[in-house]
Amino acid sequence: MRTRFLGTGFAVPDRVVTNDDLSEMMDTSDEWIRTRTGIQERHWVREGETGVELALAATRRALEMADLAPSSVDAIVYATSTPDHFAPGNGVFLQRALGVGTIPALDIRTQCSGFIYALSVADGWVRTGQYRRVLVVGAEVQSTGMLLTTEGRNVSVLFADGAGAVVVGPTDREDRGILAFDLHSEGAHAEKLWVDSPGSRYHPRVSVEQIEAGRQYLDMDGKEVFRHAVARMPESVRAVLAATGRTTADLKLLLAHQANLRISEMMQRTLCLRDDQVYNNIMFYGNTTAATIPIALDECVRQGRIQEGDLIAMTAFGSGFLWGSAAVAW
Repeated sequence: MRTRFLGTGFAVPDRVVTNDDLSEMMDTSDEWIRTRTGIQERHWVREGETGVELALAATRRALEMADLAPSSVDAIVYATSTPDHFAPGNGVFLQRALGVGTIPALDIRTQCSGFIYALSVADGWVRTGQYRRVLVVGAEVQSTGMLLTTEGRNVSVLFADGAGAVVVGPTDREDRGILAFDLHSEGAHAEKLWVDSPGSRYHPRVSVEQIEAGRQYLDMDGKEVFRHAVARMPESVRAVLAATGRTTADLKLLLAHQANLRISEMMQRTLCLRDDQVYNNIMFYGNTTAATIPIALDECVRQGRIQEGDLIAMTAFGSGFLWGSAAVAW
């Protein structure tokens, strides 16, 4: 038994923030941002909007495509690094919003690679027969946790809000579905992309001193993240394809985590992929962390970029460092 995709969906806030908008908040410009990141605009939540609301909207679209009612979902795997609350995780709030029974709701916090890791959990549940239909969500609200000043611009111009969701279920076709995963971590670099506070290692978990020092904001060593990302993601894509007996020549489409357009372009060159074998949408959404891949997947499915039988690969790299890839025969 393999795991196949039954439906996909995504949602972003209706508030669009352009590069020119950011230039009014900090010392930056449209040209500066486009040159370094490829981003033209992004979506941020309005006051009071939540990650669960975005996840619910994406889920409803995925269920509609799959022609399933919420009651058909047997389990939820929810990937986010920006939960609405410290505890519990967003999964149970999504379960409540869907109005479904007491199904399990597991939260995965593996940041940019969250969707790949969440999908691997769902695949294991389906393949073993533990659950038949699993909802997998990648959703983030990054805008409320950024330093919107010149000091914080290297991070704040990148990140944005959004959600993507898929419903997966079993198939007995050996030539269809999720074929393989390739997952890794390297904690030696954990502090190169992290949020230090609040945390249970501190008492109190958050203090005035920490806030004044800005330790509640995402801190990133951009050069090191770039250096590792352009090496690890191509390496992982080759590994996951090799596990299926395929190569990049067989690949119909690569959906990579949308961290920075320069990273995606370098990865494309490293893997010797044609333009029609890759898909980038960071220009319009920015970096939505765990949501980037399912957002891109839904766009490609609805645009007809992915057809039955196509071999696709998904890959991500980010905080942890954590990275991984999945190979799928659609």
